[in-house]
Amino acid sequence: MDGKDDRREGQFDEAKGNVKEAFGDVTDNEELEREGKKDQTKGKAKQALGKTKDAAAEAKDAATDAVENLKDRD
Repeated sequence: MDGKDDRREGQFDEAKGNVKEAFGDVTDNEELEREGKKDQTKGKAKQALGKTKDAAAEAKDAATDAVENLKDRD
């Protein structure tokens, strides 16, 4: 799974958590509120993972380009 997929799943989990938390609040269901907060945290973590994967891929591409540029100089 690439970073884009992780970010998308994270956004979904975060939105789902927001709905659960709000519904739990309205219905006085503390367990549902906790589940919602947990989903939000999970979503934020997935989004962070996605961003990290993207940054790593960009760094790898930059390093590969730098090596190729050095080879071309010789």
